[in-house]
Amino acid sequence: MTRGASSENIVSKDYIDFVNSVTSDPSKNHIDFLDSLMILQEQGAVPSRLLTAALGLNGEASEFSEIVKKCIFQGKEYSLDTHEKLIDELSDVMWYIAQGCIALDISIEELMDINMAKLKDRYPKGFDKGRSNARYME
Repeated sequence: MTRGASSENIVSKDYIDFVNSVTSDPSKNHIDFLDSLMILQEQGAVPSRLLTAALGLNGEASEFSEIVKKCIFQGKEYSLDTHEKLIDELSDVMWYIAQGCIALDISIEELMDINMAKLKDRYPKGFDKGRSNARYME
């Protein structure tokens, strides 16, 4: 069948209708999106910083991951340039972490302390493969 064939259009339309039926109004409509931002702000959040942090972390972490993927699975040489590029991407991740900290009114040091406490609680005797896997089995 060709790209514009009718049976494909029916399947595509059914799927598009389904996707629309399970998508929130703020995801589909800019007015509802703006209302959600205002509600967040009224609740004490800083939506612009949260969005900057969330989208930026995703993008920069993806760039870091892409380099690692290329080294492990595609034969990219792990050279000094590669090492420095990974550091550069990680520094970008750090910038977005700082954006998140600003949005949440917490210092990077406090964030590190929270993370350490969480992991000490999770792994009181150090890393445990069983405890790690159990987190996703519940």
